[in-house]
Amino acid sequence: MGGKWSSMDPSQVEVPEIKTLLERDPYLKQYEIDIRRRYALFKDYVEKIEEGDGDLRQFTTAYESFGIHVQDDNSVVAKEWAPGAQEVFLTGEFNNWQKTATPYKKLEYGKWELHLPPNADGSCPLKHNSEIKLIIKSHNNELLERLSPWATYVTQKPDKSEGTTYKQRIWHPENTYKFKHPKPKKPESLRIYECHIGIGTQECRVGTYLEFARDVIPRIVKQGYNTIQVMAIMEHAYYASFGYQVTSFYAVSSRYGNPEELKELVDVAHQHGLYVLLDVVHSHASKNTLDGLNMFDSTDACFFHSGSRGEHSLWDSRLFNYAEYEVLRFLLSNLRWYIEEYGFDGFRFDGVTSMLYHSRGLGQGFSGHYDEYYGLNVDVEGIVYLMLANHMLHEIYPEIVTIAEDVSGMPGVCRPVAEGGMGFDYRLAMAIPDKWIKLLKEVKDDDWKIGEICWTLSNRRWMEKAVAYSESHDQALVGDKTIAFWLMDKEMYTHMSTLSPHSEIISRGIALHNLITLITHALGGEAYLNFIGNEFGHPEWLDFPRIGNADSYHYARRQWNLVDDELLKYKYMNNWDRAVNMLEEKYGWLHAHPGYVSWKHEDDKVIVFDRSDLTFVFNFHPVKSFADYPVGVKNPGTYKIVLCSDDEQFGGECRIDTNVQHFTQPESFSAYQNKMMIYIPRRTAIVYAKNW
Repeated sequence: MGGKWSSMDPSQVEVPEIKTLLERDPYLKQYEIDIRRRYALFKDYVEKIEEGDGDLRQFTTAYESFGIHVQDDNSVVAKEWAPGAQEVFLTGEFNNWQKTATPYKKLEYGKWELHLPPNADGSCPLKHNSEIKLIIKSHNNELLERLSPWATYVTQKPDKSEGTTYKQRIWHPENTYKFKHPKPKKPESLRIYECHIGIGTQECRVGTYLEFARDVIPRIVKQGYNTIQVMAIMEHAYYASFGYQVTSFYAVSSRYGNPEELKELVDVAHQHGLYVLLDVVHSHASKNTLDGLNMFDSTDACFFHSGSRGEHSLWDSRLFNYAEYEVLRFLLSNLRWYIEEYGFDGFRFDGVTSMLYHSRGLGQGFSGHYDEYYGLNVDVEGIVYLMLANHMLHEIYPEIVTIAEDVSGMPGVCRPVAEGGMGFDYRLAMAIPDKWIKLLKEVKDDDWKIGEICWTLSNRRWMEKAVAYSESHDQALVGDKTIAFWLMDKEMYTHMSTLSPHSEIISRGIALHNLITLITHALGGEAYLNFIGNEFGHPEWLDFPRIGNADSYHYARRQWNLVDDELLKYKYMNNWDRAVNMLEEKYGWLHAHPGYVSWKHEDDKVIVFDRSDLTFVFNFHPVKSFADYPVGVKNPGTYKIVLCSDDEQFGGECRIDTNVQHFTQPESFSAYQNKMMIYIPRRTAIVYAKNW
């Protein structure tokens, strides 16, 4: 695009707050031209949208006119964008499946429109829940069956022998769900519970929206989480894709129920004070043609880049053409649809790294050198789309939160668009789970490098907020193992009973699971994420029904009975997870300044850091406990223990009297002028607070 802004000398393009960005990171100065050029392209897009549609607000409500709409008088108005079609028809139960009996009228710019009057008796010609299809006549005179890209409800046949292609249905019920509860305020500290509706049940089947609202949300609230991040909501043909091969972007998955039931789930979450994030996939789309966007207008372009640029070789999916005006309309309106129709409070954008680089991040090890973020490999169109999305969302919805899944570490991803950034609020700290899994797989406890752990947990861009996590859905999938399973799989089936003989493997596993949870939570970022079930060390992996496992649901569920059984040790990890969340709620370390590591000792395997008026002490040593261990503290006075992993309720050995007061001495130690002497047993974490 060569608009007014992008055709200017980039050095002359005004970026309102770029000075702030460059002062924070002087290394960006030599890339200032690139940053200004991106901003110029962003401004061009905004101006083109304003010229074509008035403003971004109007442009991003395209779902009000595109797709199929039943009017108040029961007439039907429909509109599609299919620039490669020769003709477009609507067929379905309403016209006895006559393919070419109901044609659309051709408009300008590849658009097509249809008006259907009410029936003679005043009823709607398209009955609620009736099936319809679009027929696209190609320039080769083929009649191709398609679903509308704007379809709001699609279903599969329950009998798999009849095929699994989705059918588009008219969703126009007499009674729609009315939201009863106000949206909660955006939390200062995001404690995120990443979840999947289908696996939320204990039974070997797909769980439902209403079951999740009834059975799982109370658990989440009790655990001290204030945010849920819901996965696999946008309709996807292949259940085992975890929702990442989207076929219908405006339809919520009918596997779990209907659209009104999802609204009820979101409303119940709001009733409990939970902020609700949607895992949104705008990085790619399913290759399906009969029920996806691929080849919609009979060409390989339309929504996507044509040729090899439009295909993701690893994901076997299609890549959007973010420079296309109608693609921007479709995707930006999609974000607003989920807020306006379903009440979602924000988004976690999947696959952002793929959107930022022409390589899609494949086979690319990001060293952190800034040339990688501003060279020819950068896909500026993808960057500008994300700038537009964040600009639009934050302008219209001030309480929104957006999170980027980006492994590359590109500067400015989590800085405002006005600075020349991309506008996200948070990015996922993806190096942290990789570090924990690598340690558990490859390194003996004795050889853990304490300095490396601290570096991984604290190495993030200044004033770009990160979501810390030790494991997410990625680590739970078949082919990998959860942290609990890496630690304890050898005896998880035999020694998790409180009545079974002592097991060093289980004791070590629970202790390290608890330490990893706390240090990641308290040092790793400005928000925290846990994947459903990992709070109690869910055993085994996650594997969806597929041919390779004989369509089994055995591993596609959550075994809540394990944590509910008082005779099993899963309760210890669950108790710890809850206690950590409750302590964060009280002291708010996630929205405080980053933690300051004042002591890290390789031989002792001890880490001490401060955050939000708390002092955190960790002893990762497998065998050594330390009496009278010196800990430097900022303020003199008396300190109390507010959390200790050695307590019985957390599976500890009860070696510490948590009622003991600790008095400081006016002697300098580590970075501070005062110290206190503590007892810190092996594989134990203790949190101290000052008695004010």
